[in-house]
Amino acid sequence: MIYVTRRERFCAAHRLVRDEWSEEKNDEVFGKCSNPNWHGHNYVLFVTVKGNQNPETGFIVNIKHLSKIIKEKVITKLDHKNINLEVDFMQGKMASTENIVIGIWEELEPVINALGIQLHCIKVQETENNFVEYYGN
Repeated sequence: MIYVTRRERFCAAHRLVRDEWSEEKNDEVFGKCSNPNWHGHNYVLFVTVKGNQNPETGFIVNIKHLSKIIKEKVITKLDHKNINLEVDFMQGKMASTENIVIGIWEELEPVINALGIQLHCIKVQETENNFVEYYGN
């Protein structure tokens, strides 16, 4: 089994907030991430797939094709957007990085599986010090 990882980037704004809580409680729980005027990150996305090598090409997947899928299904929806308001797969969800990686997984898994390979991991780096990884259910 071979694993291949593609890195992509996107910039997006979000706010961690529970509408049923007071501003004080949101601030207490989420701190600066609950800023009513939003805040943003320069995210780094890592998509890792796994599969068997094609003896004709030496690839498990054409990396250009994988990049195109990631851009069409994920990056165009997230880049320079407000995650809370504009991203279809995040509607009704807390815009935490944990939920973002799950949402990205759900967007990519059926398309990647259709290629005859498997989605192995989604990793989103939110800051220099914080990242979240998801390996599916």
